[in-house]
Amino acid sequence: MDDRRIVKVSKYLSKHLRHQPERIGLTLDPAGWVEIDTLIAACAGHGFRLTREELDHVVAANDKQRFAVEGTRIRASQGHSVEVDLGLPPVPPPPYLYHGTVARSLDAIRAEGLRPMNRHDVHLSADRETATRVGSRRGRPVVLAVDAGAMHRDGHAFHVSANGVWLTRAVPPRYLRFPGPH
Repeated sequence: MDDRRIVKVSKYLSKHLRHQPERIGLTLDPAGWVEIDTLIAACAGHGFRLTREELDHVVAANDKQRFAVEGTRIRASQGHSVEVDLGLPPVPPPPYLYHGTVARSLDAIRAEGLRPMNRHDVHLSADRETATRVGSRRGRPVVLAVDAGAMHRDGHAFHVSANGVWLTRAVPPRYLRFPGPH
């Protein structure tokens, strides 16, 4: 399976397991799971042929572990805009987590903090390197430090997705540390 096909399948699965399952006739269960056979049939029924071997390869090869397979079911690990309950228990965070963004977003972030936008939660990284990669998807990255320890002490809940992404509802501006001038 070539890299272009892997990316195409991954994007297709993300779109339909995180954002628009109804577009191909899928119904996710309350935790976001769908039967793999149902998913493959729905893809084929909408002109996107996908074999079980391709699906397994994309799940295993995805460097961000975007998908989880449990028995005969699959779901996106996080990033949903549709209502799902991933069933993730609250977990005390490390003292600092990180968020990758771009300079054009900084004024809004300074004023409003980090908001989930069209997702359920704000996504945070455990290390600066991952946050840098995330931010670079939209341009020259800027990495913000999040005082997760203080947030936790103040009653904010944190969860960790199956692929290691830290999730919280929002990050108020007072918990953000912005980089100095470059």
